[in-house]
Amino acid sequence: MRLARPSLPRLCLLLLIVVPALAWAVVRPVRVLAPGLAPVSCANGICVDVPERAPEAVRLVQDSRSFVVARVGSLPEGATMIFCATQRCADHFGLGLRSAVTLGSAGTVIGPRAWKPYYVRHELIHQAQARHIGVVRLLWTPAWIVEGMAYGLSDDPRAPLSEPFESQRRRFLAWYAGIPPGTLWTALRDR
Repeated sequence: MRLARPSLPRLCLLLLIVVPALAWAVVRPVRVLAPGLAPVSCANGICVDVPERAPEAVRLVQDSRSFVVARVGSLPEGATMIFCATQRCADHFGLGLRSAVTLGSAGTVIGPRAWKPYYVRHELIHQAQARHIGVVRLLWTPAWIVEGMAYGLSDDPRAPLSEPFESQRRRFLAWYAGIPPGTLWTALRDR
């Protein structure tokens, strides 16, 4: 007995259903794209799993955005910031051992240990990189730029960082000291 081959429309429909469902189940940071389906409450692009901590999250985002814009220029508009005060929430978004994760310019998840200005600034710098360099190009951008910039320009007070992050920060800051003020993104594109 011969099985019928699926038609192209059926195959496309199957892919449209299966691929997003697999991404949702396997690549949990993708869940930042639909925070309304998560155990968080959101207002104005800032989501929290413990509503009593919403004012703290709002203050962290406002202060960090001002800091990062002054350092690197514009940030993506409409990026969601999800603040998880509990490990259950962090697990929902697949943080694992990470303190925070940014999904391009779509949004960021801040875990329970990362409710600190330098963590939020670090992740906002990753959002700026996605905007100015491009999400796909970032995949081929050296780590000393991606992570070194985020650690170096966020004023992360931890020193020394564990390796390789401390070396990446030092290398980026040495490079950054040699470029004219206000030319960061142009210098990175021309590098």
